[in-house]
Amino acid sequence: MTDQQMMLVAGAGLFTVFFIYKKIKMGGNKVKLKQMLQNGAKIIDVRSRGEFASGNFPGAINIPLDELATKVDSIGKKDQPVIVYCASGMRSSSAQRVLVSAGFENVENGINHLNLMSLK
Repeated sequence: MTDQQMMLVAGAGLFTVFFIYKKIKMGGNKVKLKQMLQNGAKIIDVRSRGEFASGNFPGAINIPLDELATKVDSIGKKDQPVIVYCASGMRSSSAQRVLVSAGFENVENGINHLNLMSLK
């Protein structure tokens, strides 16, 4: 086997391991998210107002990521479950860190509203 073929096989193997890891991780996340939804979690959409207006998860409130740090006091009790989401999971990951840093104890990244809709 040539060096190039070995690199290709190694890359495919790493991709497969990463894909399986993400599937397992997201599977566990979906179970927790479903439980949180059933227990009345507060749902925060951290996309822009325009993105929120184009479609959102029922009952979600819109606090764009760039405003979140200044509005944490308006969210409620820090021990209540909170799910944050955006379009891809990137902004909601940042939002999760903001809320945890502000003292919120139970915050999960819901990735996007379609992911949450699949849990209903």
